[in-house]
This record gives sequence, C-alpha cells and structure tokens, in this order.
Amino acid sequence: MSAAELLERVEAGGLLAGPGPLLVLLSGGRDSVCVLDLAVRARGAEAVSALHVNYGLREEAGEDERHCAQLCERLGVALAVEQPWRPEGAGNLQAWAREARYAAATRLAEVSGATIVTGHTADDQVETILYRLASSPSRRALLGMRPRDGRLARPLLGTTRAETTAYCEERGLTWRDDTSNEKADYKRNLLRRELIPELERIHPAAKENVLRTAALLREEAELLDSLVDAELAGEAGAAPGTIRHARFAELHPALRRLVLQRLADQAAGRPVAGAARFADQVAALTRGGSVLDLGSGVRAVLEGGVLRAELS
Repeated sequence: MSAAELLERVEAGGLLAGPGPLLVLLSGGRDSVCVLDLAVRARGAEAVSALHVNYGLREEAGEDERHCAQLCERLGVALAVEQPWRPEGAGNLQAWAREARYAAATRLAEVSGATIVTGHTADDQVETILYRLASSPSRRALLGMRPRDGRLARPLLGTTRAETTAYCEERGLTWRDDTSNEKADYKRNLLRRELIPELERIHPAAKENVLRTAALLREEAELLDSLVDAELAGEAGAAPGTIRHARFAELHPALRRLVLQRLADQAAGRPVAGAARFADQVAALTRGGSVLDLGSGVRAVLEGGVLRAELS
C-alpha cells in the first residue's frame, strides 16, 4: 500500500475529520510518526498538535525527545513535552506510564477541545486481545480496542505495523525504536516475540482471524448493549439506571450478567472487573435492604424491590 492509499483509507475512516483540533500522542516510534504525518496531511498543521511524554527511564529518552521536537518543527506542529515523576510504590511500570500519558493528554485536550489521536495498529490490536484473553475472564477481552472511545481516536487500527513502516520510508520519515520492546520481562513483548509467531506457524492467517473475530464480536456487542439499554431504561417501580429485582431474576443468565456489569460500571464510572460473576447471587437476594459486594468498591443494593449499584 502506498502512502497516498493509506492517507485515503484513514481519511475515509473519518476519525481525523474536523471541526475540532487533533492532539497526537508522539512517542517517536514509527506508528506515532506515521499517524502524526497523516494528521497533518489530512487536516493541516494548524489543526494538529503533539504530546511527547519523556519518562526519563531509558538512556536514550533525551534523544527520543529531541527527535520528536525536530519532527514537529519539520511538520510545523506545536509540541508539548511532559516529564512525569513516578512516585514510590507506583506499581507496574507500564501501567503507570500509560496512566501518566493519558492523564497528560486528557488535560491538554480538555483545554483545546481536541481529539486525542494514537498510533495503535492492527498488530497492537491483536496483542491487546490476546493479552486480555489470557489475563481477564471477561467478554471485553475479545472486543479489543475501539476505533473511537470517547475523546480518543485510533485511526490506524486497520493498518499493520508493516504498512506504517512502509509509509514512513516512502515519506522519508525517520523514527526511534524503543529498546524496551525487546525486554523479555514485559508480557506484551512475550506475546509479540513468542506467542504470535507460534500462532502463525499453526495458521498463517492467525492475526487476521483474531481481528476478524473481534470485529464480529464488537458488532454483536452493539446488539447486546441495546438489550441492556432496554432493561435499564426505567419502568413502573424503577428509575432509569435501575431494574426491578423480580425482572432481573427472570432474565436469561447471560443478559443478567450484562445488566449487572453495566450497573456496576455506571456506579463506579469505570469498568469494574468481574462484577458480572455475582449475577446469580444478586438474583438470589430475597429481602429489601440487601447488599452484596461486587468488588472494586462497588456494591449491589436491593431496596423496595428495586436493584441498583452504588459505591460502597
């Protein structure tokens, strides 16, 4: 695929379309360099800015930052640089870095009303699905990343890493390789270097099959979400966002789990991992004022025959 064809594909996807500005997360790697250049070509440099987060964790971090600054100067794009401080006991390094990156991006985007643009590719999608499948007992694991998720846009989810590499080479764009991607102690790297090649030995279209399955499941998830919406739309004796306990108890077990998961997620304002597994216990509650802990600081409350979830 030529650079012109990739630009046409991305523009057709509509994720870079106006009227608001774009804030590109720029690591300096090939995928983020590719999406920054595409954003500038699609919208013009005046509509695009970039954010580089320098964690200071690698010897080459300073060179990465300088590379991003030079690229943005070449493209005429304003660049913001964040240097977050990692507190003691911050836990998983990659999780902390991800949270710091998106927190910084959200702060900047809220000021300008920008869409946050990332360079996640089809290869990243496969890795995400396989990692979540192995580590999370939830249907969310198989849905992968969404092209649009609130303020966040991922216009390259249908593009492979090989295609972003070819794009950068054709456009004369250089990039920085993150040496931490070679470390075997990062689980994502094990997926990339060991598991996925083994799957491709089993079937050469393994990655394409994972992506196709995820796309089909996302379509089916839209239908399931509409069924949950209908159950929580409110009816006699129940306010919107709640459900009569008698109705909850008679739902199909699969729909019951989805309804409880939605209640928990809405109460917390974020996904509550594993809340759905308590659906049968919640259905078995028999008296007003009953409470059941769903984990992650959320509980199910049965009161006056109506079921709701709230922070505990």
